[in-house]
Amino acid sequence: MHWKKHVTGLTFCFFFVPSYFTNKYVLSVLKFTYPTLFQGWQTLIGVLLLLLSGKLGWVEMSSFSRSAALSWLPGSLLFVGNIYAGSRALACLPIAFFFTLHNASEVVYVFMERLIKRDGFTEISGMKVISVSVVLLSAVSLPLHDPQFDQAGYTWGVIHLCSLGAYRVFQTHFKPNHLSVLLLVLAAHPTGDLFGAWKFPFLLSLRFQSGCCASALLGFFLLLATVKLKSGLASEQCNMWIFLSKVMAICLSPFVFISDVNTPSLACVVFSHIGEVLLVYSDRILR
Repeated sequence: MHWKKHVTGLTFCFFFVPSYFTNKYVLSVLKFTYPTLFQGWQTLIGVLLLLLSGKLGWVEMSSFSRSAALSWLPGSLLFVGNIYAGSRALACLPIAFFFTLHNASEVVYVFMERLIKRDGFTEISGMKVISVSVVLLSAVSLPLHDPQFDQAGYTWGVIHLCSLGAYRVFQTHFKPNHLSVLLLVLAAHPTGDLFGAWKFPFLLSLRFQSGCCASALLGFFLLLATVKLKSGLASEQCNMWIFLSKVMAICLSPFVFISDVNTPSLACVVFSHIGEVLLVYSDRILR
């Protein structure tokens, strides 16, 4: 029924916004500068919950062969790069600015897709060109007008959008049939952060531990909600719910986090999301 689609979308929004807010709180407000350890903790909780969900029959899981794991290795590396760089960027940038850079991953995706396909750029629609151009110009202009320019944040943001765009291309050409824990397992790589993190003053605090647990739980349920959203709705409907979730997060973030935004940087954010709407509309026309 039609109302079930709205329930699925609203459920996705319900987990999307607090998930990003919790990650931002731990990485930015508490200034926990060890994202690999934070990611490893999230992975541990996520894998345990995923295995439990598989036992209870909530999700469909299957074993994978060594050859399948090796074939997914490039995608896993892109996934890890996407998450790590995204965490670094989110820690330094306001949520609105982070999503403006995040939207530019569509430019990388479209460019790489056109290079892979034989038709090159001849089959791309005019609306698609306009929308991608608006998103790209917004992302390029944002650092020039950011009143609190953070070079590290934007550097990690560029790495994030490139990794995300390339990962989407990989997903398009290699689609798994079942929900797999492979990416989650390979995402856990604390490395040297494990030793440096012991110097973190909030490591044993209730706020930090609660934030980490909440982030892991919200991330897991967001994963399930994303799978449900993409399996039950058409791609343009999924993209519209993702767009609405980001707009909700941007509108609510000033009430939770302090950020310095001026008129030009706000215009970059607005035009980026106008370009995103045009992207959704162009995909709908092509269908």
